[in-house]
Amino acid sequence: MTMMNRRRAMALMGSGATLALPTMGAAAAAPAVRFDHGVASGDPSPDGAILWTRATPVEGQGGDVALTWHVAPVEGRDAVGLRTGRVSARAARDFTAKVEVTGLQPGREYRYWFEAVGGPRSGEGRFRTLPRGRIEDVVVAVVSCQLFPGGLFNAYDAIAKAERMDAVLHLGDYIYEYGAEGYGADIGRKLNRLPEPAHEIVTLADYRQRHAQVKRDPDMQAAHARTAFICVWDDHEVANDDWIGGAENHQPAIEGDWGKRKAAAMQAYFEWMPIRDPRPGQPWEAINRSFEFGDLATLVMVETRLLARSKQVHGRGDAPAPDEYAAMMNERARPERELLGAGQLDWIERTLTRSVKAGTPWQVIGNQVVMARIDGPDLEKQMGPAAYAKLTERLTETGRQRLGEAQASYRAGLPLNFDSWDGYPAARERLYAAFRRAGSHPVVLSGDSHAAWANDLYDENGTLVAAEFAGTSVTSPSWGDMMPGIGREIAAANPRTVRFCDQDDKGWLHLTLTRDTATARYMTVSTVLAKPYAQGCAAIWRTRAGGGAPIEAVTV
Repeated sequence: MTMMNRRRAMALMGSGATLALPTMGAAAAAPAVRFDHGVASGDPSPDGAILWTRATPVEGQGGDVALTWHVAPVEGRDAVGLRTGRVSARAARDFTAKVEVTGLQPGREYRYWFEAVGGPRSGEGRFRTLPRGRIEDVVVAVVSCQLFPGGLFNAYDAIAKAERMDAVLHLGDYIYEYGAEGYGADIGRKLNRLPEPAHEIVTLADYRQRHAQVKRDPDMQAAHARTAFICVWDDHEVANDDWIGGAENHQPAIEGDWGKRKAAAMQAYFEWMPIRDPRPGQPWEAINRSFEFGDLATLVMVETRLLARSKQVHGRGDAPAPDEYAAMMNERARPERELLGAGQLDWIERTLTRSVKAGTPWQVIGNQVVMARIDGPDLEKQMGPAAYAKLTERLTETGRQRLGEAQASYRAGLPLNFDSWDGYPAARERLYAAFRRAGSHPVVLSGDSHAAWANDLYDENGTLVAAEFAGTSVTSPSWGDMMPGIGREIAAANPRTVRFCDQDDKGWLHLTLTRDTATARYMTVSTVLAKPYAQGCAAIWRTRAGGGAPIEAVTV
């Protein structure tokens, strides 16, 4: 998501085919291996979770790797409750291994590890199974947008050290596709964090190598070892601003067939992430799924990129020209434009309806892109010429020109971001109608924008239908890096919907659900360029169970 093309943003500062996932087979004798990428767990259930690792063969070794996995309750360090089994880290799956452990107790914390048969032992991780029955609270972290060359993963260090963490919800952009001369490269060179491979990733081998680099990061490993992740992808797991038939950052003439690239990216994702493999009979793109946190909350994770999304509305250049405004808005308004698709929308409504009928206080939507209607700011008018000039002093002359063009489009009524739900207003109204039919006033969690938001969601008739809490990026650059304080101006341009917007900080969202309230703490890290760092809290917002009232600010 950008106000202009994301790949060019930092420059303004002056600086078809289907690949089958292999099935598990018998493993050969284990070669010497290392567990360079740690361990991870994901998709928790009341009786288990997905466990993941990668057994990296020592150079010169080959063949599948036989592993044993072990799970035991966290309380006590003896063998009581120990469970074990076998799994193969297959060469055909890039030596990654996943196992679905079942038969555990609900609402209980477990530790786990892997061992190569006749070889070394991995580090330990832990996860908490989902609770059953009545519970009083749930605590989760919400993260997204972790550009590896963009900075250090200090937010993950903070999450790993959190006293209470039931799960981490990852809303996408776990990896980025750009090469060593692309997005974030200036910071990456300073920190010795340039992407691997050095070119833009296109093939299966490329995507695997990029995932492997991110998983080697010690803070990333610590967070994965701390608790289970519940993940969905956004666009950069394949390519920027992707949709069902392509992407802004995919050029078939030089990067080949879109279907092959997408299939390679998805295969690497399923290999390297602690997520259940594709369901039999379902398309790989259908990673929408739900989770029940006892009788307190239903979590609905949706897919808004590869399953049904229509192509984004866009102009000829970085910012739309006046002669394009009418055509762009007409295209945007077409009722058949999709983000979720009819099948997924029906599933969402059925899932929410069951939750409401069960008396569950909270329905939570894990969603990639910002849902609120957000008008772009007329910065010069709002701030005055002198303050505006100071705000934009870091931009190049070309950057100021592009920003001025964007503001002209905002004055004409074009939305801030056509890649968000604002580019698909008819699809958004269909979703809001599903909320109403289900009797739900959900909490919507969003990522993608590299900014923190607290938004009230209104339908086209002005009825309040949901609350939205969107987290900032772990490292990825935002407009606040170039124009500090711009988030306040965006909020000022949207006084009814945007209650809080922070474009300056990096960090994560700490969400606590109780019987009565959903409270979002916007956690920040003082820097992503060095260690040590300080953790802070930019704001706290909450909404009350049952809906019907705007979100409330809580004194920090």
